[in-house]
Amino acid sequence: MNVSRQRLTLLRAFATLSAPFHLRRQTALPAAPRILLIRPDHIGDLLFATPALRVLRKAFPNAHLACMIGPWGKAVLESNPHLDEIIVCGFPAFSRKPKASLLAPYRTLQQWAAELRPRRFDMAIVLRFDHWWGALLTYLAGIPRRLGYAIPECQPFLTQALPYVSERHEVRQNLTLVQQAIQEAGGQAPGDSLRLEFTVTEQDAKSVAQYLAEHGVGVDEHVGVIHPGAGAPVKRWRPEAFAQVADALFERWHAHIIVTGGRNEIDLAWAVYARMRSDPIIAAGDTTLSQLAALFQRSRLVLGPDCGPLHLAVAMGTPTVHLYGPVDAQEFGPWGEPKKHVVLTSDRDCIPCNRLDYSPQELPDHPCVREITTEAVLEAAHRLLAKT
Repeated sequence: MNVSRQRLTLLRAFATLSAPFHLRRQTALPAAPRILLIRPDHIGDLLFATPALRVLRKAFPNAHLACMIGPWGKAVLESNPHLDEIIVCGFPAFSRKPKASLLAPYRTLQQWAAELRPRRFDMAIVLRFDHWWGALLTYLAGIPRRLGYAIPECQPFLTQALPYVSERHEVRQNLTLVQQAIQEAGGQAPGDSLRLEFTVTEQDAKSVAQYLAEHGVGVDEHVGVIHPGAGAPVKRWRPEAFAQVADALFERWHAHIIVTGGRNEIDLAWAVYARMRSDPIIAAGDTTLSQLAALFQRSRLVLGPDCGPLHLAVAMGTPTVHLYGPVDAQEFGPWGEPKKHVVLTSDRDCIPCNRLDYSPQELPDHPCVREITTEAVLEAAHRLLAKT
């Protein structure tokens, strides 16, 4: 029996045996319900949740809305105007670090259940479709209404489990659960533009304006951003290809090229710089998430692989070119006006495989992103720039 099947068997057995001790009677939702949303993911998936948060707030203007996220996602939602509370949890399996032990996730679960139980939430919505840990947490915390998707490992701990439609974009997945929650409360989901949302602080906007001025970028001069990094190595394009595209954009559009990235991507940014003929601004490691959003907002184009910062650029309304490979763009691609956001892939017939955990030894055999041509990227970039 494999690990996932063993876990499913144990979870089902636990749900059956513990049910009499973990029931809290459902009553009508109060006028100002306390609602907990759980989304353990990173930048892109959290941005995909923002239309759902906005719809939920419109439906429950007096509710206390709390969102439980990882410390890696705090900067994405801490300024979101629709939330009353951010609960930061170091979700097991989402920290991108090795597990401390096999029992560590369950100890963390027990600790957080004890933390949440006195808060008396009326409803919980587990936004990630397969997050059994989150579903079990809401169950152990005694939250009477628990919504999520009908994934075998999650379903035993939910009071309402909806069928999961795999071809649906993640924005729609989040909205489906929120709309069901509204319907369960006897309401009707309000209309919404469904745009992604991120709030840039005034201070960060001024900081970026000053940063650009210090690097010789005039207020009316064009800016183009290259963001070469991605969370998984298999998603990354070739540094020399980024360099070729950046030089071509500089020469044709006379735009200041800025190479961005996190602190762990500084070497990658300089690898692109080393292959360029022109002289870009290296901003990798220099910006907070809000400052990066302000920089994107100031840019005419953002180009990079499938990663959270590219979705942040979409949220800021900036035209984007996304280089996709293993991940299905239909489900996790840019959520915005198609004419402004272009997805490119290579011709590999294995796309998408939705696998990211290739070892360094396996990577040479999986060049789905690396095979995207510079010609295709430049054509898309020139087309978008011609419209702005």
